[in-house]
Amino acid sequence: MSDMAIQQVLAQMRALQAQAGGAPEAAQPAAQGQFADLLAQSIDKVAENQSVAGEMTNAFSRGDSDADLTSVMIATQKARVSFEAMVEVRNKLVDAYNEIRQMPI
Repeated sequence: MSDMAIQQVLAQMRALQAQAGGAPEAAQPAAQGQFADLLAQSIDKVAENQSVAGEMTNAFSRGDSDADLTSVMIATQKARVSFEAMVEVRNKLVDAYNEIRQMPI
C-alpha cells in the first residue's frame, strides 16, 4: 500500500469516528447504577399501582361516593398489566443470566 492510500484510509476512519460520536469509551460503572435505579423505580411504580388499586377497591366496597366502578376497574387493570410486564422483564433477566451462566469459559 502506498503512503497516499494509507492516508486516505486513515482519513476515512477519522470521518467514521467523528460520525459515531468520538472515541469509544470503556464501560462505566455509572451505567450499571443507572440500570439498578431504573429497575428499582419500576418496581416501586408497580407497587404504587397495586396499592392505589387496592385502596380504590376498598373504597368502592365501603360505598364511598368518590370511588366509581369505572375508576376502580381501570386502576385494577393498570396494576395487573404493570405487574405482568414486570414479571416478563424478570423472566427475561433470569433467562439471560442462565444463558450467560451456561456459556463455556
